[in-house]
Order: sequence, then structure tokens, then C-alpha cells
Amino acid sequence: MTRPAVAAAILVAASASTPAAAALPDPVREMIDAAIASDDKQDVAAIVKIAKATNPDDHAEIDALMADFNARQAKAAAVALREKQQAGFFENWKGQGEIGGFRSTGNTRNLGISGGLKLVKDAVKWRLNIKARADYERSSGSTTRDQLSATIEPNYKFDESLYAYGLAQFERDRFQGFSARYTLSGGLGYELVKTKDIRLAIKAGPAFRTTNFAGGGSKSSLAALAGIDFDWKISDHLKFSQDAGGTYASDAQGFSSAVVVIDSDNTSLTATSALDAKLLGSLSARLSYTIEHETNPPTGRIKTDTLSRATLVYDF
Repeated sequence: MTRPAVAAAILVAASASTPAAAALPDPVREMIDAAIASDDKQDVAAIVKIAKATNPDDHAEIDALMADFNARQAKAAAVALREKQQAGFFENWKGQGEIGGFRSTGNTRNLGISGGLKLVKDAVKWRLNIKARADYERSSGSTTRDQLSATIEPNYKFDESLYAYGLAQFERDRFQGFSARYTLSGGLGYELVKTKDIRLAIKAGPAFRTTNFAGGGSKSSLAALAGIDFDWKISDHLKFSQDAGGTYASDAQGFSSAVVVIDSDNTSLTATSALDAKLLGSLSARLSYTIEHETNPPTGRIKTDTLSRATLVYDF
């Protein structure tokens, strides 16, 4: 709840309070009713606290309003839980489609087209995340960027914050030096912050990665994966997100290659910052900036690529 709103609530409640009154003053009741109508627990709690402080003789009536609100919240939560429990696999999916353009720097410096898809199935004890993205461009009759990634990540929830994850990922980016890269990982994740407007989650675990290089040959290695997701709903029409992940691979020996490969350690880092502005209904505009960094890329490749995207996003 904003400070001006809290200040207004204090003024209204203070001016309307009458210690000897037999009933809750109408302005105070209207303020509580408005908070309850918003269905926001934080707003309701803040208003009720102010109302009780400024109307000490009306605690019983205020408590009755709060009890009714809590009962309706509990009933709605029970209905939502039952719907999740009864839903089939193909029900209750949410998703996001994205299409637009980008500007790249690093191994290529051009403009191109970009597309993405996200799907989420959130059940009672488990969650399934599916993501795919493609970036493509041609310049003077030649393909100058052909990047593709797809990820499937199931989660098992131990409680509201702690979960186990599994991850399978495919990547292709010839201009970073690999025609295919496969990553398998499993570990634990934890939601450090989860409110109506802010979510911060981290995850980490061991991984196994296989890379097929564009120039020929391949390499497999044991690795470690770490990731962080941050979402902030700044207002009803503006949202900021920061997603970052890294894979640290100790590439001392190629386990699946026909030859033994001795290489120095390699770290892959991907970080994306995005700002979404709601346009109309489920349609939003997104500006995003992505950094992709390889500490030890193939010979002749630049370590860092960046992509600046401007896209339209549709939520469904």
C-alpha cells in the first residue's frame, strides 16, 4: 500500500473516530470495505490496524469485518486448491508468446527477428515450465544469426518455498561456435521472496553437458548449474524481470568423444533484463537486454554476445 494511501486512511479514520460511538463511523467502514474489495491482504491489514488505533471502542465490529474477509479468503483458497487437484494434465496451463526484433553485438552486429514461447503448468505439488526461443537474421543473402534454445523444467514442491527441479536444455548457436549443446541438471530451488508484487527465487545443482562444435568434434563434461529469477510488478501496467543463469563446467576430459580432450575450465553465463509495459488487455510491449558470455569459446569466437530486443508479448 502506498504511503499517500496510508496517510489518507489515517486522516479519514482519525477525523471520523468518536470514542463514545456505539457503531463504527461510516467513513471508517467505507475505508475498510474498499480495502476488502481490493482483495489485497496487505492493504486490508494496514487499514484495519489504523482503524483499530483510531477507533478503540469499535474493535469488535472491526474484528467481525476482518473475520468475514478471512473466511472468504479461506473459502476461495479451498476452491482453487480443489480445482488444481481435479484438473487434468492439459488443463490450467498459462503461457506467453513473444515476437519482435533484436540488435546483436559480439560475434555478429546486425538486426534480426526474434520469437519466444513460455508455458507453465502449476499443480498442487508440482510445476512444469517449458521455454523456447529463436533468433534469426540474414544479411546480404547469408545467414548471420541462427540461435535456438529449448528448455523443459519440472519442479516438485516440498512446501511453499522449497522445491526440487530437473532440467533438460538444448541450445544451438553456430556463431558462438557450437551446432548443439545439451544440458541435464537436477537440484534444489528456493523462493526467497514471494509477494503479490515481487518474486525472488534461486536454484542450484549438478549438471552434465555435451557440446557439439560447429567446426567438428564434441565434448562432454560434469558441471554445476546455478540460476536466479527476479520479477517485480512496479505497477498494474509496468513489470521488471531479471533472469540469470550460469553453468560452470570442469572440462578436463571428453567422456563421450572418440578422443580425449584436455581443456581449461569453462563458464557459460546468460543474463536477461526485461521491462514490460501493458498495452491492451493481454498484450504488452517488452524491451529486453541479454548478455551471453563464454569464458573459453572456440578459437576465433568473441567471449561475449549481447542482444537488445523490442518485442510484443501476449499472455494466455
